[in-house]
Parts: sequence; structure tokens; C-alpha cells
Amino acid sequence: MNNIVPMISSGISGPLGVLHLPRLWLKASLGAAGKLHPDYPACGAGYDQMVLDALGIDKAAFVAFINDSKPTYPQLETWILSQSGGALDATAVAKLNAAIIGYIHTDDVRTSILNTVGVPDEGKIRDAINLNNLDDWHSFHQTVIAG
Repeated sequence: MNNIVPMISSGISGPLGVLHLPRLWLKASLGAAGKLHPDYPACGAGYDQMVLDALGIDKAAFVAFINDSKPTYPQLETWILSQSGGALDATAVAKLNAAIIGYIHTDDVRTSILNTVGVPDEGKIRDAINLNNLDDWHSFHQTVIAG
């Protein structure tokens, strides 16, 4: 299968406590293996860049590490710590996590996602994490289940 939809939510963190990092690892790893669904960037803007910036990780270095080492998730976290002098800035991580949780898509993006997935737009689902989850689940269903 060469069109894998990344099913780890941006609302998930690993042992380091960094939201979206497991999803970024998954997308980048799938991209390095040539198996990422074409609708998803391996390492794009938005949350991907927010995480790298908050951790002080250069995007090119991150992509090269993923491509060259094909790390497990724990190996990625170990590499990140090595790039950060052995510890993460707790304030930067807390600020990043709050930004990820608090990010609200624009009305047109929200409407587009909800229309695509068949959920009425009652103004109740506004946060990007849940909207993105709905979009991922729909993409997974269309790609894998419905064919």
C-alpha cells in the first residue's frame, strides 16, 4: 500500500510530551518510505513547522535524519534530545502544546471539512485537531475501506 493516511492525531504526544510530534514522525517516515498518501505533506507548514520551531530543530536536518536513519519513534525522541542539549525547554513545549490545542481553523476550512465528511456545521466543532481528525478518518475510509 503506497497511500497510507496518517492516523495519529495532532492531539497525541509521546513520552517527551510534545503534541503532534508522533504524527510528524509518522508522516515523515511514510514520506521517506514512499508510502504517504499524496494529500499529506511529509513535513509541511502549520503544525509540522510549529513543532520543529518550538524544539529548535532545523527542518532540513529533521528530514535528513528521518530519511537516512528511518528511526523508531523513541529513536526520534532521543535524537531530538541530542539536538537540544539533553533537555527540552518546558516553557516552549507548554506554549507549543497550547497553540496546537487552541488553533481554530478559518470558517471556510471548517465548512469545507465538515461538508466533505458529511457532518452538519452547527458551529460546535471548531478546533483544528478535531476537524483534522474527521478529515483523516474520512480520507482513510475513502482510501482503504470504500476503495
